[in-house]
Amino acid sequence: MKIARRWRGLKPANAAPVATPMDNPSLFEALLRFSIFLSVLGLMLFWEWRAPFRAVPEAKPRRLARHLGLMALNTVSVRLLSGGGAYLAAYYAGERGFGLFNQWNPPAGISFVAGLVLLDFALYLQHVAFHWAPPLWRLHKVHHLDPGFDTTTAVRFHPAEIVLSMYYKMALVLALGLSPPTVLTFEILLNACSLFNHGNVRLPRLWELRVRRLLITPDLHRIHHSVLPRETHSNFGFCVPFWDWWCRTYRAAPRRGQEGLEIGLNEERDPRRLGFRRLLTLPFR
Repeated sequence: MKIARRWRGLKPANAAPVATPMDNPSLFEALLRFSIFLSVLGLMLFWEWRAPFRAVPEAKPRRLARHLGLMALNTVSVRLLSGGGAYLAAYYAGERGFGLFNQWNPPAGISFVAGLVLLDFALYLQHVAFHWAPPLWRLHKVHHLDPGFDTTTAVRFHPAEIVLSMYYKMALVLALGLSPPTVLTFEILLNACSLFNHGNVRLPRLWELRVRRLLITPDLHRIHHSVLPRETHSNFGFCVPFWDWWCRTYRAAPRRGQEGLEIGLNEERDPRRLGFRRLLTLPFR
């Protein structure tokens, strides 16, 4: 009779190695990003439940189901159409020596910080383009047609916009030669900041004045979702306010005050007419 092996991590010599997420960069990136996303989303939903800033003209479960459904469709679309996204593009750039930083080869800390800064500025420019180019605005207004404003608005985007945005980021990653840790860190920060600054919450006045010097706050980004065009086309930053300061697109307060600010676009104010299927076909109508 064979003697049973004790459980000490021992295995037969011919046993197949146990796969882990670290063996698959794309799976590791997806699991890490998703776990952090869920944590931040849960915190923001709890904050909105405990201290909502204003009433949202639609039941929360319905909004959550529709917007998370869009996010799921967007995630699948990106995975199918981009071949792995910006994170795997960074691996490819490193293996082939593509891009500025791979040719220049600066210290890792410099390329990491510079990569985060350049990506954030590039997405600011992309956001401006989606407002001013009519074909791109037809896609982006799916995000702005939301007559409410809460943390779930952060994932309310048309799949075509998300795919185009990913192609843009992949091109940037290849051109700059950004490292996988840089891309992963940026994507995590971008998701977390977006969930925060779309929150239906309000910081205490003293904290608001301090935090907005470094980060886009809900009060600042809420202005970007105003029905007034001059306010809609302002405060384009995703994470930090510096690009809006320097490019003169910064607006510190809405004309009617935060309490009187109307959210959405005047062309459609009824959330019942903006269901899941209609949002998908809206840009092509």
